Parts: sequence; structure tokens; C-alpha cells
Amino acid sequence: MDHDLLQHFREQWQRYFPGAELPIVFYYSDKPCDEESPPAREWRCIICDLGQVRKGKSLSFDIEAVGCGGGKRYFGFSPEMREDFDYFLSCGIPGKMDGERYKKTPELVQKTMENQPFFKAPGKYIVFKRWDKLDQSDTPLGVIFFARPDVLSGLFTLANFEEATPHGVISPSCAGCSAIVYYPYIESQSDHPRAVLGMFDTSARPCVPPEVLTFSVPFRKFVGMVENMDESNLTTGTWNKVKERIGRQ
Repeated sequence: MDHDLLQHFREQWQRYFPGAELPIVFYYSDKPCDEESPPAREWRCIICDLGQVRKGKSLSFDIEAVGCGGGKRYFGFSPEMREDFDYFLSCGIPGKMDGERYKKTPELVQKTMENQPFFKAPGKYIVFKRWDKLDQSDTPLGVIFFARPDVLSGLFTLANFEEATPHGVISPSCAGCSAIVYYPYIESQSDHPRAVLGMFDTSARPCVPPEVLTFSVPFRKFVGMVENMDESNLTTGTWNKVKERIGRQ
């Protein structure tokens, strides 16, 4: 991780988003970071664990530490899903399981999963760190902002600054962990990566404040966004009005 970029972004972030929460990053490694999460004993949404990372605690997870089958898949650790997942995500099975009713039918779930091909994690661990905890040995793949609407508006505008289409940001229907890792990782493999607006998953919503969504950016696109800050809408009087409100929050 380039030392100049580490410092430059922090300065620019404070300049244009004063007082806003620093982002966290993710990357893969064959070694754990500062603290390795223990094996999960029960179901647990990984988004709740990331609350510690947002407060400054670096964490790494292997397949055993992720307490949700969706998390294991969307982090690239296992292609397997729970039994009758297509019914679990839709209408359920009377007398056996309640359905989450995210999709109308099991058949629609099956088609949805066909459009979400599995990727194999390029390391034993997925590592999450807050920006100010990074060092030069770290190699982020994606940058994740947990943000309120005013901050999101600036990030959204910045992500579209160099785009000829209105689709520099996507918002796929997906799990919370998928919005911050799976789709940013897939986009990072593209010649034209896009940012991902997410955390609309109601199963993950209890793990974040009611006014917060996520904005996740493949690292290559993130670098371009930082480089463009001083030319973008962030330098205008229009943004100053929003920036003042961010500072008051």
C-alpha cells in the first residue's frame, strides 16, 4: 500500500467530508492479521463483526470463523449453500422451515444464483482493516464506506465523475456481505469496475445504524476517485452546503 496514498486520502477525506467515518478495506492473505477470529459457534452475520473493524480493530476470518453459509460463499470460501436454500430464500417449506421471502419462488432463487457465479478466495483469510490501520504491506482489493446519505451523495457523484454512462454505481439485490465483498471483488476483475451501493439486506440491517448504507469501491476505481477529488463537484459551492451539514453531524 502506497504510503503517500494512505496519507493523501486521509487529508482529502477530512477536507471534503469533515468528521465522516473513515472507510474500511478488505483483502485476502494466507496469514491472519492482528487478530484472528475464532471459529463460529452459531449463526452470526459478518456485518455485526465488522462493527469492531469500523471502531479500529483489524480482523481476519477463515472459513471456520464465518458463521453464515452466505458469508462463506460470498467471501469465496465455499460454493455450498444450506439445504433447500432456494426454499429458504423464498416461500419456505410448511412444517420444515420459514421462508425469508426475498424472492417469490424457489425457481427464481435458482436462476438468481446462476447469475452469481462462485469465485474462489485467493487466500486462506479475508482481512478487514480501517483505513488508518493500514500499512505499506497491505494490498486492499476494495474500500468499504459505511455512510449516511449526505456522504453517499458525494461518493456517488465522485464515482460517476469520469463515466459517460449513468451506471458508474450499481446496486444489486444481494446479501449485505455480498454487497461489500462479492460484487466489489467481481467488479475489480473488470476492465471497467463500478462502485456498489448496498446494505439493503434486511437480515443485515440490525447490524448497522438505521441511517447507514454501504458504498464499496474496487481499489483501482477508488484510486481514480481520490485523484479526481480536487477537480470534482466536491470543490463547488453546492458541495460546501452539504459539507457543512456533514461537519455538524
